Amino acid sequence: MGMKKVRLEIVGLSYSQTQSGAYALVLGESAGTRRLPIIIGGFEAQAIAIELEKMTPSRPLTHDLFKTFSETFDINVNEVLIYNLVEGIFYAKLVCNDGTKDVEIDARTSDAIALAVRFNCPIFTYEFILKSAGIVLDDEAAGITSSVEADVEVKGEGEEVVKDGSLQSKSTEELKNLLQTAIDDEQYETASRIRDELNNRKKS
Repeated sequence: MGMKKVRLEIVGLSYSQTQSGAYALVLGESAGTRRLPIIIGGFEAQAIAIELEKMTPSRPLTHDLFKTFSETFDINVNEVLIYNLVEGIFYAKLVCNDGTKDVEIDARTSDAIALAVRFNCPIFTYEFILKSAGIVLDDEAAGITSSVEADVEVKGEGEEVVKDGSLQSKSTEELKNLLQTAIDDEQYETASRIRDELNNRKKS
């Protein structure tokens, strides 16, 4: 299958606006302006943040243990691939090598990213996933966002731009304006909900 792979970088990490205790991990394409927001748990967010901030926990976290274990037995993680998206759930795998052969290992996306930062390996996804779940930032907003590269922002609970269920009652024009506002405020989850509603209208 000749599916186009797109390289992603970690752009930021912020509190989830819709799920308490959850975080929004935002990945961005290296050579473009699309962003892929992924909702992850607090534990995984911490595992990613600690590594990005180069903090050293007093005892190895699970992901540190995995890395030490792999390296001890000469297994390297060469890349992380987010290969599918089904009903809002991202599927990922680790492409590993033991010196002779490549082996793909299934992983939760949050765990895969936590390992990618530890093994310092590239993160990829397929074009079709970015098309369906990516959010496009305009140039101005893209400039602002790229300045937080690797700087894990743990922002306070943002004000909701729109409440669930109120989207259907708005005009398409209003939704487009709301979408822009949401993106400008880095309210990625809200933006993805508005985008879903706009996509539904296109289909119907």
